[in-house]
Order: sequence, then C-alpha cells, then structure tokens
Amino acid sequence: MDVKLEGKLEKSGYETIEPQPAQEQPPPKQLLSLSPINRRRLDNFKRNKRGYWAFWIFIVLFGLSLAAEFIANDRPIIVSYHGEILFPTFVNYPESKFGGFLATTDYRDPFVQDEILNSGGWMVWPPIRYSYRTVNNEIAVPAPAPPWWLMSKQERCQRYPEGVDDRNCTPGNWNWLGTDDQARDVVARLIYGFRISVEFGLTLAVISSLIGVLAGAVQGYFGGWIDLGFQRFIEIWTSIPSLYILLIISSVIAPSFFVLLGILLLFSWTALVGVVRAEFLRGRNFEYINAARALGVGNLTIMFRHLLPNAMVATLTFLPFILNGSITTLTALDFLGFGLPPGSPSLGEMLAQGKDNIHAPWLGLTGFFVISIMLSLLIFVGEAVRDAFDPRKTFA
Repeated sequence: MDVKLEGKLEKSGYETIEPQPAQEQPPPKQLLSLSPINRRRLDNFKRNKRGYWAFWIFIVLFGLSLAAEFIANDRPIIVSYHGEILFPTFVNYPESKFGGFLATTDYRDPFVQDEILNSGGWMVWPPIRYSYRTVNNEIAVPAPAPPWWLMSKQERCQRYPEGVDDRNCTPGNWNWLGTDDQARDVVARLIYGFRISVEFGLTLAVISSLIGVLAGAVQGYFGGWIDLGFQRFIEIWTSIPSLYILLIISSVIAPSFFVLLGILLLFSWTALVGVVRAEFLRGRNFEYINAARALGVGNLTIMFRHLLPNAMVATLTFLPFILNGSITTLTALDFLGFGLPPGSPSLGEMLAQGKDNIHAPWLGLTGFFVISIMLSLLIFVGEAVRDAFDPRKTFA
C-alpha cells in the first residue's frame, strides 16, 4: 500500500491490516468494529458539534430521569433500624416494622422518623424528599406555593413543629420550583414527567417505525396489486380522525400508558411507509438484486439483507423527528386532558396547570422551558444524524 495513503487513513482513524504470507482468508473482524463507511458517518456526526453535544446532554438528562427514585422520592434510599439495613426504595415495608399499624410506611411522618432515630438508626435521603405524587402538608401558603427562594427561611419553616430549628426544615424538603395546585413538588413531577415522556416517545417511535418499515418493504419490493391495494388502504386509514377515535375509546376504557400507546400506534405507523417504499421501488431492479434472484436467493433474504440496509439510511434520518413528534403528541393530549390518567407525572398536565393558575407563573414557565429544551435537543440530534447519513458528505 502507498505510504502516503496509509498515513492518511491512519490519521483519519482507519485501521490498515497487512495480509500475512500465504494468507487466503481475511482476518476476523473485531468485536463492535465499524466498517469504513460507518466510521465516516460517525465522524460526520461528531463534526456537527451542536448535534453531538445535544445528543450527550439528552443522554445524561434521560439517564438521570431513569434514576428518578434516587433523586426525588419520599422514601429514604437506605435506612438502618435496630442494626438492620433496609432499602425502602426497592422494598415496601409495612409500618408495623417500625411500631405502627398501617400497610405502608410514611417515612416523612415524625413518628416513624423518631422511632428510627431513637433506636440508634439513621436514614439516607435523596436530594429531593418528594415523589411525583407526594403532597407537601407543610407549605407556608395555599397551593400552588412559590419556590423556596422567594420566601424567607422563617416563612418556609413556619409550619414545622420547631420552626427553623426543625430537623425536617432542610433543602431536601424545600420546594425548589414551588408546588402545583395540589401541593406536589414541581421538580419531582418534572423529573418523572420527563422520563415517562421519553419512554412513551421512544416506545411509540420504535414500534411504529418497525411496522412502517415492514409495510413499506412489502409494498416496494412486490409492487403491482399489493402496492396499489396497500396505498389505497393507507389513504383511507390516514383519513380517519385519530382524535375522535381517542375520545371514543377513552370514554369506554380508562386511559393508561399502554392503552394510549396502542391507540396512537394505530395511526403513527404510516410515517415511514412512503420513504421505505420509495427506496425498495428504486432498488428492486438493481443488477445485484436481479443476480440474487437468478441465483435462487429467497425474497425475504433479498428484502432484509440486501435492500433494507439502503432503506435504513432514510429511516434513521427520520427517527429523531418521529421521536420528537411522539413526545409532542403525548404532551398535547395531556394538556387537553385526554392523555395519561389523572395524577400521572406529565409535562402537558403541568402546562395545563400553568394555564389555569396564571398567578403561579412558575408552573407554566417551568413546563415550557423543559419541553422546549427537550424538543430542541432532539431536533439538533436529528440534524446531526441527517448530516451523518448525507451521501454528499459520506462519499465525498
């Protein structure tokens, strides 16, 4: 190999392997190794600094939300009681274990705290001592209460038995961004609402993309009456008003995460059909496809091994935008009151509370900024993925 070319490849991060004497078979691929074209795509993705850093910021935020029980929870992470180490975050201990009589333990109850601490035990609390459904009974003003930094310490702690000297008058019990109209902590609901929004959007985007890719592949590869019939069916199906269907089903079945996911999945799978269909229609008459047919290769093998990789470029380019649309759909439904069940942590429900409580601007502003930042990050990631798979940059 030319020394200058080899040096250029190694500088770009590509590995050159010299064949050994009498070697006929290529060396085995390393685990998780990327092909040269995928390495170039990854390099193009990294060159888009805005999208690259947006991707990592979104991953960090989503990772933190997955650990929401260790960040915002009304149960301690670890409890030591009579020499026994307990993990209330994972195990629901009855109150009888601490001398009470209820089925579940309220660790914010002073009686339970006194019982644990007086026995020589200790508790390790998360940074925020509220879950998304925890009601703060010690707020100084009627709900919705403002953030703690808008009040003095005497005002924040006036409802505690010992005032500012009370052991529960700590930053973990202060509402950093205030409370909603039911005295629930806004930060805790934001963390859990962010997690459920991303989980819902990811699940809906992945499943609908799989169905859309499969339907588009069948249409584009076989063509003819199959393609014609499928297209007419999609035209009829997409003309059905999905919001009315959602309202009708919601009046019969109680809305839940999976019910809502199933209803939206009925209408969201058509997003990628046209793109994948066009790629299969374009590639089904390529010479290597005709050669594969002549060699007796089956239709499924040709579709998913030889044609699908070409269609996946357009699919992966659209995927971040589909995820963005899925999250926006859930937020809109929650805002209108047709989304997740009442009490669920939801960004759309927080926006609705901000609309109903104009005198509490922290509700609407907090929900607006969180949704704006999340959707903006996904848009930036989508732009970077589009640049990474751009043929003009990949094969330049």
